Amino acid sequence: MQETRKRKPTQLRRPPKSPKVTTDDPYPAHQRPTADECRAIRDELLAFHGFPQEFVKYRNQRLSNREQGNVQSEPPVVEEEEEEESVLDGLIKTVLSQNTTEVNSQRAFASLKSAFPTWEDVVAAESKSLQNAIRCGGLAPTKASCIKNVLGCLLERKGKLCLEYLRDLSIDEIKAELSHFKGIGPKTVACVLMFHLQQDDFPVDTHVFEIAKAMGWIPAVADRNKSYLHLNKRIPDELKFDLNCLLYTHGKLCRKCTKKGGTQRRIESIDDDNSCPLLNYCENSIMNGTNKAI
Repeated sequence: MQETRKRKPTQLRRPPKSPKVTTDDPYPAHQRPTADECRAIRDELLAFHGFPQEFVKYRNQRLSNREQGNVQSEPPVVEEEEEEESVLDGLIKTVLSQNTTEVNSQRAFASLKSAFPTWEDVVAAESKSLQNAIRCGGLAPTKASCIKNVLGCLLERKGKLCLEYLRDLSIDEIKAELSHFKGIGPKTVACVLMFHLQQDDFPVDTHVFEIAKAMGWIPAVADRNKSYLHLNKRIPDELKFDLNCLLYTHGKLCRKCTKKGGTQRRIESIDDDNSCPLLNYCENSIMNGTNKAI
């Protein structure tokens, strides 16, 4: 008599869990920066540098999206109107901007769009061809792999190459969505939130990180990821965009606020002993023991 085999019950595949997004302040006892400090630094840097030209179009987009324009910042700067970038364009631009200059990342994106006019073309392209198109931006193999992963994942999850649906989500929901994409870290997500989705977020790059540490806004032991969480809790939403753009610009131009001298163009007057508008804030931080060194 033939023995009948018992069929194993079919196991349903569970959908992958969304990555957990942490927003808690890792340093709740560190009561800096205060809102008044943030406003004072914003005003000092705005008077010293003016608003950075490279960020004007994003600033105007933010202000035009506010019904009453009640953000505490300067009025929009008039310039020729540019077509608003898609969110996906903004994400890929941010990936290409990693570990290179703004000029090189812009060249890489222009080269990419010239070689592959649509994102569907990029999906169909050989990895080597994509690398060649973005080589001028540096780290071509790594960035090409990241771009391929993002587009492939997006196509698999949503059925089309479009991220415009993110505009209707909350900040936490956007972070959860973008964290599905391999190679997209917290800084890239924060940049997309602030520049391309007009959300109130505060990315922490090397320049912002070093200046914040020099002024005692974060503990001396803080890393960049924890600094991002802390500063986003402490800095008022209405100051985040202007303050971030100004700190980034100042960090590129002032060697006193960063550990590295760097090779980028610097304003000659900032190299004078007492010309840096943040010098007193950094010195007071050291004297008060909130930070040990610039």
